[in-house]
Amino acid sequence: MSQVNYSALELARSSDAIELVCYVDAEMDEMWSYVQKKSEPRWLWYAIDHNSSKVLAYVLGRRKDKVFQSLKSLLENFQIKHYYTDDWGAYTRHLEPEKHIIGKSGTQKIERKNLTLRTRIKRLARKTICFSKSILMHDTVIGLFINRYEFASNI
Repeated sequence: MSQVNYSALELARSSDAIELVCYVDAEMDEMWSYVQKKSEPRWLWYAIDHNSSKVLAYVLGRRKDKVFQSLKSLLENFQIKHYYTDDWGAYTRHLEPEKHIIGKSGTQKIERKNLTLRTRIKRLARKTICFSKSILMHDTVIGLFINRYEFASNI
């Protein structure tokens, strides 16, 4: 199971790729869920390609700067030109201001992807009776879904 979409990365690195593909614009967001009880939050941080809506990479953890920085490090090989995000503090603290674009107009595709993920993975739904009892199972279920349906990996 991988946290990076290597097929998208290979396309961006290939010599046959056109210039528009080599430099990616990315939308980034985080989604809340919990393990066992709502006082034990678990966040899915992920980034998608602004043009194709393909998931580039994801990380699961708390809503802390350290977790965001691990997502950012996974995205380094994609040569991202612009980051579209909401106004969450971790983004403004750790993204270069000239590359960072804040606002709803640039994050419409990732907000739509959030809705799709909430619908298809009940553990991400806001009001649900489906929840994980362990962090390992929570991360595994979400990771397997993203790898299978977003990265097109045969697991």
